[in-house]
Amino acid sequence: MAIPADQLTDPAVRALVMALNANDEQAFFEALTPDATMSDDGSDRDLRHWTSKEVFSSNGYMDIESESDDGLSLVAEYRNDTWGAMRTKWKFTVSDGKVSRFDTGQA
Repeated sequence: MAIPADQLTDPAVRALVMALNANDEQAFFEALTPDATMSDDGSDRDLRHWTSKEVFSSNGYMDIESESDDGLSLVAEYRNDTWGAMRTKWKFTVSDGKVSRFDTGQA
């Protein structure tokens, strides 16, 4: 059974996922530290370029299957208009109440 985004344990991860699912680019970047970084399938990516392509221009959405590591690790069905749906894993690093890094890839 899916976990509603507004019930995720970690407040920074919750804010980021809720912004992503609302397609709210401003709130998404407000949930990140200014120097935030990310990787996709093990390769570092340009965060703004990646999120523009994989999230905001393609209606990205996460259905959370499970969380672990005090809410810093998620398994989710991620879908967007480009790739459809796939099972993904997400690992978040939080600094000063904001996400400073996330790593995602197929689960």
